[in-house]
Amino acid sequence: MAAIPPKSPSPEEEGLARRLWIKFKRESVFAMYSPFTVCLASGNLKLETFRHYIAQDFHFLKAFSQAYELAEECADDDDAKLSISELRKGVLEELKMHDSFVKEWGTDLAKMATVNSATVKYTEFLLATASGKVEGVKGPGKLATPFEKTKVAAYTLGAMSPCMRLYAFLGKEFHALLNANEGNHPYTKWIDNYSSESFQASALQNEDLLDKLSVSLTGEELDIIEKLYHQAMKLEVEFFCAQPLAQPTVVPLIKGHNPAGDRLIIFSDFDLTCTIVDSSAILAEIAIVTAPKSDQNQPENQLGRMSSGELRNTWGLLSKQYTEEYEQCIESFMPSEKVENFNYETLHKALEQLSHFEKRANSRVIESGVLKGINLEDIKKAGERLSLQDGCTTFFQKVVKNENLNANVHVLSYCWCGDLIRASFSSAGLNALNVHANEFTFKESISTGEIIEKVESPIDKVQAFNNTLEKYGTDRKNLSVYIGDSVD
Repeated sequence: MAAIPPKSPSPEEEGLARRLWIKFKRESVFAMYSPFTVCLASGNLKLETFRHYIAQDFHFLKAFSQAYELAEECADDDDAKLSISELRKGVLEELKMHDSFVKEWGTDLAKMATVNSATVKYTEFLLATASGKVEGVKGPGKLATPFEKTKVAAYTLGAMSPCMRLYAFLGKEFHALLNANEGNHPYTKWIDNYSSESFQASALQNEDLLDKLSVSLTGEELDIIEKLYHQAMKLEVEFFCAQPLAQPTVVPLIKGHNPAGDRLIIFSDFDLTCTIVDSSAILAEIAIVTAPKSDQNQPENQLGRMSSGELRNTWGLLSKQYTEEYEQCIESFMPSEKVENFNYETLHKALEQLSHFEKRANSRVIESGVLKGINLEDIKKAGERLSLQDGCTTFFQKVVKNENLNANVHVLSYCWCGDLIRASFSSAGLNALNVHANEFTFKESISTGEIIEKVESPIDKVQAFNNTLEKYGTDRKNLSVYIGDSVD
């Protein structure tokens, strides 16, 4: 009889360090795509910037080594002390690597650069934690019992673990990008070090030790470790982002991009990708604000509509129902156990369920009449005043105006009214953007409450995406990029 494969651990069965990494892994994306790390991974980072980084990291690693030393003093058993000692030796090996860089450059690490504020924030946070200066925790000199000392050791490992795991993660990711046929990457030594089996083992050893030290902690104490872990992750991202960069940086789309022979097609979501507020709430607010009061008579030539009070109540009920049923819909197709492999068919079926839900929700909105009687000019004015995310219009302006880029921009959105989207971009001179969204129907510039349904769901977005690509043909190589945070 075939052996039964071991069951994958549930999130509850996984160790604390693993759970925290999964919970805060999103922060790692900000580190991986910081201008500094993008340039480093691509091999285009200017040497002067790398030298500055090495100087900052030198100061950080000295603090890291000191934190391990303090944690070792607080550890309550010989095995934990030995593990921490081994981890500290690993930091000293990193410092040796930094020294090897400096010898190549013929400079002195300690004199290379002033310690910047991000490095200071991180090292002070780390050493304060290792010294027991955590809210609600006594300092090491005042710790009465070995258990209290162990807590400080656990807190210290909690503040160090995300750095180790993040560097191990970046090392593996960057190593996968190295071309075996190109042996001239200037930062191969750095990438090889952090992708090496020995460093990966050190990161795991750090996490295993954190799990061990935290076994006897209370829920409140585990919450403190979680806060320290998250804070350390954020400080690590700040550390990468603080590296000075005097070169323009764009995340590479593909090697050898040829603007003359390639066609770049950029697709972007709108709601909460470009906007700060969801467009459905904006349209509802326009309807409520412009609606007649309950004691006002409506003009004879205007379509019958609810009063502002009725509209606000109706919209509140619709919003509440949408939120509740959306959560139920997501729960209905979420797997009960951890999924090991990607399954496109299962994902597509889940998106079909979500699509049916979105269409039903839109039908309720149309039937309610909340979108009836809105003036087109009010929609355009709201669009022109709409606050977009920082850098959104500047990004699209640069893309559209750069003739050498040869790019086409398409906005794919569930938004009920394409006119709102067009108005929000036209105020920045971006009339060339192609908008794929639903549309209001109007009678003499007044909305009838009906929606021309074009893009209501994830499946509709995929269809619009594919239809757009097909229209461009195959006379050139089509390179497509999708920007968004939805489930598309």
